[in-house]
Amino acid sequence: MPTRRLPMRKLREILRLKCEAGLSNRAASRSLQISSSAVSKVMTRARRTGLTWEAAQTLSDEELELKLFGPKQRPGARRPLPDPVKMHTELKKKGVTLELLHLEYLEQHPDGYRYSAFCDFYRRWRRNQRLSLRQDHKAGEKLFVDYSGARPKLVDRKTGEIADAELFVAVLGASNYTYAEASLTQRTRDFIESHVRALEYLGGVPELIISDQLRSGVTVPCRYEPGIQRTYRELSTHYGTVALPARPGKPKDKAKVEAGVQVSQRWILARLRHETFFSLTELNRRIGELLEELNSRPMKVYGGKTRRELFLELDRPVLKPLPPKRFVWGDWKLAKVSIDYHVQLHNHYYSVPYALRGEEVEIRHSINTVEVFCRGKRVASHRRSNRPGRHTTNPEHMPKSHREHSEWSPSRLIRWASGIGSETGRLVVQILNGRDHPEQGYRSCLGILRLGKRYGEDRLEAACGRALRLKACSYRHVASMLKHNLDRLPPDELTQDHLFEPIDHQNVRGPEYYTEEISTDAK
Repeated sequence: MPTRRLPMRKLREILRLKCEAGLSNRAASRSLQISSSAVSKVMTRARRTGLTWEAAQTLSDEELELKLFGPKQRPGARRPLPDPVKMHTELKKKGVTLELLHLEYLEQHPDGYRYSAFCDFYRRWRRNQRLSLRQDHKAGEKLFVDYSGARPKLVDRKTGEIADAELFVAVLGASNYTYAEASLTQRTRDFIESHVRALEYLGGVPELIISDQLRSGVTVPCRYEPGIQRTYRELSTHYGTVALPARPGKPKDKAKVEAGVQVSQRWILARLRHETFFSLTELNRRIGELLEELNSRPMKVYGGKTRRELFLELDRPVLKPLPPKRFVWGDWKLAKVSIDYHVQLHNHYYSVPYALRGEEVEIRHSINTVEVFCRGKRVASHRRSNRPGRHTTNPEHMPKSHREHSEWSPSRLIRWASGIGSETGRLVVQILNGRDHPEQGYRSCLGILRLGKRYGEDRLEAACGRALRLKACSYRHVASMLKHNLDRLPPDELTQDHLFEPIDHQNVRGPEYYTEEISTDAK
């Protein structure tokens, strides 16, 4: 071995054994397991420069090497060096390779470096330009999530059409414990529900969830302050963790899941290539089987331990517990409370407290529930309805007058009227049946029943009987009878002409006016 390539500790030991211990060259070489000629060369250089063991102890490794061997000779001093910046720029162009650049280099410098040295020079320069920070992952700290670029396939059983599904992958930083599942899309609902199932698979919650800045989780992509999607923020709050998107275009920020996606593609998707799946449930059942095998495979880098063994040893003991209730996905919508104190969602109307009419509110809707928030406070909650054009109304949201009106029903009105008398009951039934919808007759019936408080129930009963015989079934006719005491006339003397008073008013022209006008036009 050339003496310059000897480790510095052996150079120092040669000086000590020769100068201080007084050993021969052969004895020193046997002790250090090097050739005796190497010991001789080092001592020759030391005597030439006047270097002693005592002086060597005060020198650093660089100073000792410089003292013994002098400055290093740079290989580029004799041959022209290629321009690494120009090489890097040219390699970004389509079709340009290192071999092509080397040929162009030799055309300018025939005595230049050969191909292997040329490539080594560029690669050393590139390593110095892009330093990578090795990430040390603490147990239970980070869960990395992403979607696979390669997708599993689903087949329509009826048409045979093949459609792509999405593969969601989550990897714990310390143990590499992996979760994977298929979903129909990468939209917010599928994205959030995949997170929920991943956390349930782990049986605990990490401190951070690192994701890509895809639209399902980030509303405003930004390197420094990304805008977290509202439902994604709700999920992290519910589970007591923090959603932390990686920097855009920086896959090294989530290198764990990038590797996890690659492993999932090789050990899950590749094994599905000859299998056919007709439903998402069927596909995920098979992925679950392959996922168990993946997490049980020994890893050479970790001394043959499996992902599951490392998970149980490192991550599982320090993960935070899952909350008692599962997070339920919900979407948000802005709305304005209408004058009828209802808000519209998918062509259905849900009530809020009547005092909020005209206010701007936020609606959170999930599969089963609809919640309304005003200034961050929940003001209403309803079961989700899929009946278009209909209303879901909580009586507590109504003003007192509306609530009292809503408590009326046809059967209640008939019972009240029948309590006054059979004729009154028959008249109310006649009014309700004569409308396209019974509610259209509520106001007329209530008006008739309240006439009993003013004129007495006996007079009302008599007036209703006469109204039925004259087929004058309306509040106006009954009120006119009672006002003019027509209910006291013998039944045979009462006709419909008695129900209408002649109108004598200066603004009423009368039939004579129109007769005169027609005569004038004829002339």
